Amino acid sequence: MSRRAIVAAAATVATALGAVGIGLAQAHANTGTGVTAGISQVRLDPAARERQLRQAGAEATSIAKQLGLSAAERLVPKDVVVDSDGSRHLRFERTYAGLPVVGGDLVVHLAPGGGLAASDWAAGTRGAITLATTTPKLTRQQAAAAAPGHARHARKPRAATPDLVVYATLSAPVLAYRTTVEGTDTAGDLAREAVITDAASGAVLGGYDLIHEVQGTGNSLLVGQVSLDTTLSGGSYSMTDPVRGNTKIYDAHGASDSNPSQGATLYTDSDNVWGNGAKTDRATVGVDVNYGLSKTWDYYNATFGRAGIRGDGVGAKAYAHVGTNLLNAYWQDSCFCMVFGDGNSSNQTTPVASLDVAGHELTHGVTSNTAGLVYSGESGGLNESTSDIFGTVVEFYTANSSDPGDYYIGEKINWNSGNAGALRRMDDPTLDGNSKGCWYSGVGNLDVHYSSGIGNHFFYLLSEGSGSKTIGGRAHNGVTCNSSTVAGIGRDKAARIWYRALTTYMTSNTNYAAARTASLNAAKDLYGASSVEYWQVSVAWAACSVGTALPSPTTSPTASPSASPSAPSSPSPSPSTPPTSPSPSPTGNPGTNVIVNGDFEAGQTGWSGSPVVNTNATYAHSGTRYAWILGNGFAATEYITQNVTVPTTGTATLSFYLDITTQEWEALAYDTMQVQINGVAKLTYSNLNAGGGYQLRTLDLSAYRGQTVTLRFTGTEDSNLATTFRVDDVSLN
Repeated sequence: MSRRAIVAAAATVATALGAVGIGLAQAHANTGTGVTAGISQVRLDPAARERQLRQAGAEATSIAKQLGLSAAERLVPKDVVVDSDGSRHLRFERTYAGLPVVGGDLVVHLAPGGGLAASDWAAGTRGAITLATTTPKLTRQQAAAAAPGHARHARKPRAATPDLVVYATLSAPVLAYRTTVEGTDTAGDLAREAVITDAASGAVLGGYDLIHEVQGTGNSLLVGQVSLDTTLSGGSYSMTDPVRGNTKIYDAHGASDSNPSQGATLYTDSDNVWGNGAKTDRATVGVDVNYGLSKTWDYYNATFGRAGIRGDGVGAKAYAHVGTNLLNAYWQDSCFCMVFGDGNSSNQTTPVASLDVAGHELTHGVTSNTAGLVYSGESGGLNESTSDIFGTVVEFYTANSSDPGDYYIGEKINWNSGNAGALRRMDDPTLDGNSKGCWYSGVGNLDVHYSSGIGNHFFYLLSEGSGSKTIGGRAHNGVTCNSSTVAGIGRDKAARIWYRALTTYMTSNTNYAAARTASLNAAKDLYGASSVEYWQVSVAWAACSVGTALPSPTTSPTASPSASPSAPSSPSPSPSTPPTSPSPSPTGNPGTNVIVNGDFEAGQTGWSGSPVVNTNATYAHSGTRYAWILGNGFAATEYITQNVTVPTTGTATLSFYLDITTQEWEALAYDTMQVQINGVAKLTYSNLNAGGGYQLRTLDLSAYRGQTVTLRFTGTEDSNLATTFRVDDVSLN
C-alpha cells in the first residue's frame, strides 16, 4: 500500500475512533454556531485547495494559541472547506512534541471575516495535551514483538513496525506505540493493521485495519512477479488502480493506434492474480504497463508532491496490445492516454512496455501539462529527452533487481540497435548511429528522437560525470564534446534541477540555449548561485557544446559571468579540479566555541531564518530551548543560519545534537534536513533516521580553516505526514 493510501485510510480510521466529522451537523444544530442558512460549498480545484491548505498552515500557530494548546503542540492542516459566504472550515491533525496525536483531530470554523467562530474536536481531546514524558518505558523492539499477537486479521505476520504516538481516544492522552503489523489473512491475502499499545505498560489500547483497497499479484513479462493495486466490484477484480487516481489498463485487442479504445476492454480477473509471465496470457503485458505507470506515479508523488500527470490526482488510461506489429509506445493528449505496441520482428516481438518506457510515456503527459514543449525542432528534442530522463530516473527509483537502473533507454525490449538491446544511450548518445550528443546549429532539423541526445548527454554528465563506470551491470562511458573532465553532482540533484527547470522556467519553444538558462536558474533556486551544483550545470552543458562553463565557485572571477547566449558558443574546457583556495589567516582560540548562541538559550540571537526556536525543557537537549525545524505535515521549508569563521587551531569540528521524530511510515526519505556550508549540503538526514532521541553529530570543517562560511540547517518537508528535526547545543572549536 502506498503512503497516500495510508493517509486516506487514516481519515476513515479517525471517524471510527471517534472523530466528529460526521457529527458536525448535529453539533451545530445544538449550538447554533458556525453555519449560515442558504450558503453553499465552494468547489476548489487542486491548486485552490493547495493554496487554502498553505494558508491554513500559516494560520495554524495563531489558531493553536487561541484554542489554548500547549507549546508542545502543533496543528497540521488536513482539509479545507470554503463556503460561498466566505466562511472557512479548517480540519487539522495534531502533533505533540513532534509525535502524531492519534484521535487528536479537530475542525476549526472561521467566520467570513476570519475570526474564530467555533470548533469541533475529536471525542475527548478538547483542550491542551500534557504528558509527563515522551520517553517510553518499553522499547520499539518490545512493542514490535508483542503487537503481532494482538492483530485481528494478520494471522501470519511477517513484519511489525512500531511508531511512537500520543493516543488520545481514551479519557486522557497517553504515550503509546502504533505498530503496523503486516502479514496474510485466513484466505492468504495481504493484511495490514495497526495495533496500539501503551508505551509504559504494554497494555493493548486499540487497533484498526489499514488496507482499504485490494492488492493483487501480477506475473509480468519483463520484471517478474509484482504487486498491483486493483479494484474489487461485484465479485470481480479490475485493473483499476484506486491508489493512483483510478488509472485504468485496457486490452486494446489490436485496435488501431489512432483509436485504441475501439473494442478495448478493461482488464478483469476473478482471483486477482494477473498474467502468467509469458505472452500466452494477454494480461501479462497489462501487468508490465500497470507496474511501470504505478512506479512512475509514485516517483513524481514522492519526489515532487505531484499527484499524477496533471497534478490533480486523476489517473490516465493505458492500452496494451495496440495495433499489429507496432514497435512503439506513446502518449496522446487527445484521449489523456498511453498506448503500448507488441513489437515486431525487429525486436523479437517484445512488447514495448518496459519500466523506463512506461515512465517515458507518462512523462510526456507531465511535459504537456507543464512546459508544453512543442514536439519539433530543439524544443521537440528537449521534450523527448525529458521523457528519457525521467523514465531513467524512475528505473533507478524502483530499484527492481530484474531491471536495475542504468542510462540505457528501453534495454528490456530487445531493440536490434547495437546498443545492447537499448533504443538509446545517455552516456554517449552517438552509439546508436543517429543520435547527437553535441550541439550544433542544425540540430533542430533532426528527428526529435535524435536531437534529444544532447539533453540526455547533459543529464548523464551532470548526474554521473565523465569517464568509464559500470552502472546497473552495464558499461557506461561519459564522453565530452570539449575533452573536459566533468564531476557529477548525483542523479537525484540533477533530476530535481531538471524538474524545476521544466515546471518553472521552460516554455513551449525552449531551445537548448534557453534550457541551459532554465536549468541554471533552477540550480540557483535549489542550491544557490555560489553552489557547486550551479557551477556544474554550466560545466555539463559546456561538455555538450551548449554555452561555456562559468567560473568555479572557489575562484573570484574578474568580471560577472555573462548570461547564456542566444545560441550556444564554443565551449571552454572546465577545470578537472577546483583551484586551490588561499591559505587562511589565523583566527580563533583553541577550545573556544565560535558559534553564537549555539544552545539557543538566547532565543533567535545570532541566528537568522525561520522563527523556529522553541522553549520546552522537556524536549531540549540541555537548558530549556532548542531549534525546532519542520514538523508541519504539509509542504514547507524552514532553516536557521549564521556566518561563522572557522578557527585555524583546535579541531575545526562542527558538533550538534539532533533528535528526529516522524509520522512517516514508509521506508522512503520524504522529509529531509541538510547541514550546509556555503550552500553545499555536507550532511543529510531524513525521516529514515528517526528514533533514539538526541544523538551527537559531527562535521569536519578543517578544509575551511580561517574562512568565514555560512552555516545553515535547512529542512524540507513534503505535503503529507510530519517529521520534526530538533537541533541543540551547536558548537565549533
